[in-house]
Amino acid sequence: MASVPVYCLCRLPYDVTRFMIECDTCQDWFHGSCVGVEEDAAADIDLYHCPNCQLAHGPSVMKRRRGPPKQQDAGLREAGAAVRTGSAQFIRELRARTFPSADEVILKPSGAQLTVEFLEENSFSVPILVLKKDGLGMTLPPPSFTVRDIEHYVGPDKEIDVIDVSRQADCRMHLGDFVGCFCAARRDKVLNVISLEFSESRLSNLVETPKIVRKPVVGGEPVAGRVGVRAAERAEVLSDGHAGQLHRLPHRLRGHLRLGEKIFYLVRPSPANLARFEAWSSSSNQSETFFGDQAERCYRCPLRQGQTLFIPTGWIHAVLTPVDCLAFGGNFLHSLNIEMQLKAYEIEKRLSTADLFRFPNFETICWYVGKHLLGHLPRPAGEPPTPGPPTWSTERKL
Repeated sequence: MASVPVYCLCRLPYDVTRFMIECDTCQDWFHGSCVGVEEDAAADIDLYHCPNCQLAHGPSVMKRRRGPPKQQDAGLREAGAAVRTGSAQFIRELRARTFPSADEVILKPSGAQLTVEFLEENSFSVPILVLKKDGLGMTLPPPSFTVRDIEHYVGPDKEIDVIDVSRQADCRMHLGDFVGCFCAARRDKVLNVISLEFSESRLSNLVETPKIVRKPVVGGEPVAGRVGVRAAERAEVLSDGHAGQLHRLPHRLRGHLRLGEKIFYLVRPSPANLARFEAWSSSSNQSETFFGDQAERCYRCPLRQGQTLFIPTGWIHAVLTPVDCLAFGGNFLHSLNIEMQLKAYEIEKRLSTADLFRFPNFETICWYVGKHLLGHLPRPAGEPPTPGPPTWSTERKL
């Protein structure tokens, strides 16, 4: 059995409930309490040196500030100072801001109206918001379903990917530990489940995807089913590799909000916005810059309980979760707007996007599609068939 990684001077396994900071020299992680760094003060550190590295590289380097020191008593931040995404200050400022309504661009068909013909007619180039799940042909657990039920059906030992929101940092933990944090009377951390794969668990028996996703013309059965469990005041916004990115680009994100509320910030994938996004994703101050401010236009789209949102390929989006919520989502491929799917895939490759946020086996699927199309293309008269790949046999010639 593989040993559990240990960290810090205390050499203990990772504990999601304790603040940790990474040394910029040795790249090891340390508990703030073990090295004397408060979580609130960590944002003021430009380069952190652990106690061991301080011997050779000197003390940590603090960020340069303009003007007088911060007025702690007044609770004010200095003008022009960056606010880290995921922080309480960032969330307050984001919720107080005004954005153009997504009603300017989205379509709102009923569940019964969302057909293949509807998608073909509208090219599925803008987000689609279905206000009620009636007519979608979708099956979900009963309204009384909770995170405790997820733990029961999936299993407490299931390893899941989690974001520590205040730090916008990834970690892995067991589902049972996350549910314990989620249900605690007092939450020391705000945690966000990136995606909980349940297609091979007993939970899959309680969920059926919308009928439009199951149509062969749009790619057949989805590759994965996912459930997201979000806690209140969670900003999945503009972190590297999470929300605010070209989220699972070369396909479509489907999200049904079972409980709670989410606020989506949507940016159209115009050539200019895609170029700005790629530059932003590669910048060093990404965690202190709201990408929506750099885009041509950023739309605000609330997603409320019982509603389902379909987001087309390439649409850049971030998510704010103002209250505890439970969301079911998934991804699927189809034959609409393939050019944007390939463009998004190339952007993901250039940005070295983690596999967790890519559509699985997308390139392999494209080869199969290409082979299928090649077999149906008309050939000029007299042209021999395109030779296929070599075949192999165990038979030996004498």
